[in-house]
Amino acid sequence: RLEKFLKKEVDLKLSTLPDFEERVIDVSEVEQLMNSINAIPAPCAPVINPQAPNAATGTSLRVCWGLFSDDTVECYQLCYKLVSNERHSDEQAEHTLKVKETYCTITDLLPNTQYEFWVSALNASGISPPSERAVYVTAPSPPTIKNKKIQSCENAALVCWESRDINPVDSYTVEL
Repeated sequence: RLEKFLKKEVDLKLSTLPDFEERVIDVSEVEQLMNSINAIPAPCAPVINPQAPNAATGTSLRVCWGLFSDDTVECYQLCYKLVSNERHSDEQAEHTLKVKETYCTITDLLPNTQYEFWVSALNASGISPPSERAVYVTAPSPPTIKNKKIQSCENAALVCWESRDINPVDSYTVEL
């Protein structure tokens, strides 16, 4: 009987209900759920380091910071402004730089001057809160020796100089 059945040609015709054929499936909720799972959060605030020794010249400062979390970061936004003792110090111009690393050397600064720095981290989801602010100071300009006032004798020398800095300098080192 099986042999006889297998030799028969069978014509199968499947049919479905009309409402099933026209049915549209809404996957927007699933897409929203999947997008929320794959989204990375905005990073946490970076921590700006205090000024390191030898991190300044008369016209430049090297600023460093860190991110103490495993957040995904695409770049950092470093902001700074001149620290002023005037009443309207909040009105000082702020400068902003985009940086890929966790350090930056800022140039074209004034000698023996304080600058306030803060940094934020950025990724595709947004920007972090800013770090705490840190004050860095550029090195003083070298003094100008007054050649006409130099006096010397067998056991001593008198050397006079003047500072070109607006802000007071703590001390000078004289090398022979």
